[in-house]
Amino acid sequence: MTGTPKAIERLVQRWDDQQAAYINHREQRFAIIGDVLARLCAGSDDFTDDGTGLTVLDLACGPGSLGGRILERFPGARVIGLDYDPVLLTLAGTWLTGRYGDRFTAVDADLAGAAWIQQLPAGPVHAAVSSTALHWLKPAELVAVYAALGELLPAEGVFMNADHLRYDPRSQPFLTEIAALDDVQTQALAHAGGAQTWDEWWADAVEIPELGQRLPERERRFADRPPTPHASLGLHLEALRAAGFSETGTIWRHYDDVVVFARR
Repeated sequence: MTGTPKAIERLVQRWDDQQAAYINHREQRFAIIGDVLARLCAGSDDFTDDGTGLTVLDLACGPGSLGGRILERFPGARVIGLDYDPVLLTLAGTWLTGRYGDRFTAVDADLAGAAWIQQLPAGPVHAAVSSTALHWLKPAELVAVYAALGELLPAEGVFMNADHLRYDPRSQPFLTEIAALDDVQTQALAHAGGAQTWDEWWADAVEIPELGQRLPERERRFADRPPTPHASLGLHLEALRAAGFSETGTIWRHYDDVVVFARR
């Protein structure tokens, strides 16, 4: 398999399909994030309705699923995609730069460290987003990322995080059970319909030479990153308030799949 534009596009589509197997109503999450960004543009003299003047930071952007939807919906906006996974970041850069040119900027940086904010390109960032990624951070690392965002974003800037924020099985056993059942059913339907599993997608991805050659570096970077304890929704909201965000809450929820919102 070669990394032709069509092969890259097919790989990104298969990524979306396999992610939708693990995330019920995934497109609804993306749509409501876009709706909030549209409201941000409409309520500001600094941006036009098509997003001209707006720069969005996509934290742990993966192959660019959320960033791509933002660039498509707002033809004047710019997206900075930051990720520490060299395979997924290369895929994002190849796909989104090919479609949107210099409106997308890829940044290779580690959110678990303190230096990522210095690695961003010069210029203001008006909004930050993330999807199905920040649960990989340890709670202390997550708090540090939110503190950095509190300093980075301007007054009235917004942050949105779409992620699985698990119920507490000790105090919420029924909700934990039905959320897990919903996950199982969603995966079964998607895989029966032909969606790839996580492992199947990765096997295909590394067959593309420019992605496969980055696999050893990916394995090196994540060799000492064991699974982390999941931060609760309450911790997310509390950390955002401590970081200086004046308004926090949730703007969408399906069981334990939540879109967290914060406004400076």
